[in-house]
Amino acid sequence: MQGEFFSVTRTPAELSAVCDAAAVPSGVKAEGPWGVFAVRGPLDFDMTGVLAGLATPLATAAISMFAISTYDTDYVLVRRHDLDRAVHALEEAGHSVSIGRDAHGR
Repeated sequence: MQGEFFSVTRTPAELSAVCDAAAVPSGVKAEGPWGVFAVRGPLDFDMTGVLAGLATPLATAAISMFAISTYDTDYVLVRRHDLDRAVHALEEAGHSVSIGRDAHGR
């Protein structure tokens, strides 16, 4: 897979890959483009409410999100056209947000 961020999940019902749009083969169903927020980690497994603390202000702002968790941290993806509104909603909720170059696809 190419790009800095990718995730593959397999269940009995599906195989889901999240990757850079340029890596999606033609003819494969895809959604996007997405902006990615990374929660500063590593996060202790005893921490609770991390995703809820991010999901609630986004839901209040009517911004759909897609979450991916790894061993060390959580990632929140929002549609790129909602990225600026998502930053505002998260900052209004008291979160510190910094945008890397890849979040805007540059």
